Amino acid sequence: MVKAVFPGTFDPVTNGHVDMARRAAKLFDQLVVAVYDLPHKKLMFTLEERVEMLRKALRDAPHVEVRSYSGLTVNFAKEIGAAVIVRGLRIGADFEYEREMALMNWRISPDVEVVCLISSQDNQYVSSSRVKEIAALGGDIAAFVPRHVAKAVSVRLTESAAE
Repeated sequence: MVKAVFPGTFDPVTNGHVDMARRAAKLFDQLVVAVYDLPHKKLMFTLEERVEMLRKALRDAPHVEVRSYSGLTVNFAKEIGAAVIVRGLRIGADFEYEREMALMNWRISPDVEVVCLISSQDNQYVSSSRVKEIAALGGDIAAFVPRHVAKAVSVRLTESAAE
């Protein structure tokens, strides 16, 4: 049985994240979608909110578990018995970043493999940062995120504007 981990910040979860998780779930016996707790960037949603959004988006995906984690991803993978880290590649710049990260991870833990999946054509330009930017500028993000996420982003922006 091969367990894989698909890590990310998921702030907010996009259709690209959901697509990648569903595709990875078809390749491995078990997939843990791992939500990183404290990235070095400003977050729109709490850890608990991001985990819940992913759980709702993937509630019907077989063999998928959503969990939070902290620390090095490769250490988390070993901790949960995952032999593979799944990463998504959208654009050319993603390749260089992911290649460097994979080399570092192999140096730390040579027994954990990294598998990169190419984003589907519809999601190659979608990122959480772009989604937040579009929403903050009054644009419609419905095509880029699950419906419940679009609503949560709208509510969060309304709350922020009221402060």
